[in-house]
Amino acid sequence: MSEADDIAAFRYGYGLPLPEGAPRGAAELLNALAGPDTGQALFPAPATPELLALHETAVKARADVRKGTATRKEFRKHLKRVEREAEAFSRRTFARALASPDGFRERLAWFWADHFTTVARLREHVVLTGDLAERAVRPHLAGRFTDMLLAADLHPAMLLYLDQSSSIGPGSAFGQRKGRGLNENLAREAIELHTLGVGAGYAQDDVRQLAELLTGLGFKPGAGLVFYPRRAEPGAEEVLGQSYDGEGMAPVRRVLEDLAHHPETARHLSRKLATHFLTDTPDPDLIERMAAAYLAHDTALLPVYEVMLSDPSAFAAPRQKARQPVEFIIGSLRALEVTPEQVMTMPAKRFADLLIAPMRLMGQEWGRPIGPDGWAEEAAVWITPQGLGARIAWAMDTPDRLGRAEGADPRGFVLRALGSLAPEMLRIAVARSESTRDGLGLVLASPEFNRR
Repeated sequence: MSEADDIAAFRYGYGLPLPEGAPRGAAELLNALAGPDTGQALFPAPATPELLALHETAVKARADVRKGTATRKEFRKHLKRVEREAEAFSRRTFARALASPDGFRERLAWFWADHFTTVARLREHVVLTGDLAERAVRPHLAGRFTDMLLAADLHPAMLLYLDQSSSIGPGSAFGQRKGRGLNENLAREAIELHTLGVGAGYAQDDVRQLAELLTGLGFKPGAGLVFYPRRAEPGAEEVLGQSYDGEGMAPVRRVLEDLAHHPETARHLSRKLATHFLTDTPDPDLIERMAAAYLAHDTALLPVYEVMLSDPSAFAAPRQKARQPVEFIIGSLRALEVTPEQVMTMPAKRFADLLIAPMRLMGQEWGRPIGPDGWAEEAAVWITPQGLGARIAWAMDTPDRLGRAEGADPRGFVLRALGSLAPEMLRIAVARSESTRDGLGLVLASPEFNRR
C-alpha cells in the first residue's frame, strides 16, 4: 500500500492491517459510506422497544424496592440483565471496528455519538445510551444532520440524561398547580453543543425561550418519548428572532430543523469534523468550504465529508492527532490479529479487565465522558505522563495475555502494524529487542502507532 493509504487507515479508520475489501482513497471511502452498514449487519443490536421494555422492568423493580414490595436481590437480577446488554453494546463497538471493511463509518459513528453525548444517571439507564448511537446516529451518518439531530435530541437517552421530564412550563396548568418551573438543560445543549456552538450569536433569552418551547417533552418508561400538553408553556416562543407556535410536537420539530440549518451550525460541525480527523488547528478556509457544502445540500453530511477528504491535507503527512484510548486499544487488537468473534465470546471478566478497565487509566473511562461536550480532542489531554504510562504498560503486557506473543515475529509485526509509516529507527529497535514481548510492546507504545 502507498503511504497515503496507510495514513488513511489510521486517520479515518482503526489502523492496519485493513480488512479485506476495505475502501482506499476519498472516492471509495465515500462510496462505502453511502452504501449499506456492514458493521451493523455483521453484529446487529436489539430493537429499541426491546431495550425500553428491559429498562422499564428495571425501573419498576427499583420502585418496588422503595415501596417494600420487592427485595434488592430481585432488583439486582433485573439490573444484571441491563448491564449485560450494555456490555454487549461495548463488544459490538469493538467487533464492528475490527470486522467492518468500512472503518470510516465506524469512526464517524463514534464521533457523532460523542457529539450527542449521554451518560447514564442511574444504572438502569445505561441500556438506552447505546441505543441512541445505534438508532439515532448510525442511520444518519451519510444522511442529513437535521434528521440525526431530531432523532438524537428526542431520544429517550437524551431526555433522561438532561432530565427533560422535570422541565415544566411556568405558565402551564400543571406548572401553576404544582409550582414547578423550567429545566434548561436540553435547550442549552441543543444550542451550545449540538448546533450553533459555544460563543455563537445567541443570547440567554434564546436558551430560555427554547426551554419553554421544549416543555411538554418527557420520557415514560416502556414508551420512550411522550408529549404532555398540560405541561407545555402556552403561547408562542421566539428563538433567534423566529417565532414558534402551534400544538404538540410540530413547533419543537420546526425549531430543531431551523437550528440545524443555521450557518453557525454549519461552521460548528465542520470545525468539529476537521478537528477530529485532521488537526487540532484546522484551516479556516477548509471549514468555510465544508460549511458551504452543508448549507448547499440541505444539511446532508456526505458532501461535507467529500470536501474534507478532497483537501490536500486529507491523506498527507504529518499525522498530527493523538489516538484516543479506545482507538489505541482497537488498533492494537487489529494489529495483533484478534478477531471480532474472539471479542464477542471473551469471558465477561476478561473482556472488562483487558479492554475496558485499562481505558480509565489512560484517561477515557468507557461510557462516562466528564461532561455533555464529550471527549477532548487535544493531543495534550491524551498524551499525559499517567496516560502514556498506562498505554506503555498495556502494550507490554496485553499481547502475551491475549496469547499473541508466543511465536510472534516482532520484525514482521512492525510492518503489519505500521506499514510504510514504520520509521527505520523503530525497525532497528524492534529487531534488536531482547524478547518478543519487548518487540511487540515497542511497536504498540511507539509514537508512530499512537498518532493518527
